[in-house]
Amino acid sequence: MKVNEIFTSIDGEGIRQGFLCSFVRLYGCNLHCSYCDTRYACENNSYTDLSIGQILDRLNGFNVYNVTITGGEPLLAEGIKELVQTLADNGYFVNIETNGSVDYSRIWTREERKSLSDRLFLTVDYKLPDSGMEKMMAPGNFRELQSGDVLKFVVQSRKDLLAMRDFLNSNQHISASIYVSPVFGRIAPREIVEFMQEFNLTGVRVQLQIHKFIWAPDTKGV
Repeated sequence: MKVNEIFTSIDGEGIRQGFLCSFVRLYGCNLHCSYCDTRYACENNSYTDLSIGQILDRLNGFNVYNVTITGGEPLLAEGIKELVQTLADNGYFVNIETNGSVDYSRIWTREERKSLSDRLFLTVDYKLPDSGMEKMMAPGNFRELQSGDVLKFVVQSRKDLLAMRDFLNSNQHISASIYVSPVFGRIAPREIVEFMQEFNLTGVRVQLQIHKFIWAPDTKGV
């Protein structure tokens, strides 16, 4: 597998925010979001070819059993299903951060997802207008979210916030946890809170990327 980096830190966002977590950042992405902060994992052949066994060995050395597989776009990686199964079989609790454009039902059936529900959850982005990638979203991804999954909106303007509200109003069946996060330095977090109050978005949780407050925002490997 094409691996950009493997490291341990804290989880900076989502349902495991603040907990120790190991990260496997895979190389390559099919999108180019306007706010992307990990282009280094998508360009200049910046990867090392590692087997699943080698990845497992690296993770075992950390002795941290929360793992996030990220990118790039990890669902494009050949062997992703086998990697997740191997990690689950070895006691890891896996989060996959995916950009919302790759139909994950082509990787796991609904039954397979349920069988892994105690070891795997997905954090799925819905790309909003200012990302430039909204047209690339795969609608089936959001219909198939399970209760342990996360639906994430990254916003940088009121236009994005309104698009998020419209999407949620049209998709009220979603059972995943719903998070909204500001693009660092582009929109004040208080604007998001005020918007949530304005429209009484009681089912949405605002989050900040705490690793960007602990370290410099452009620091790698954290």
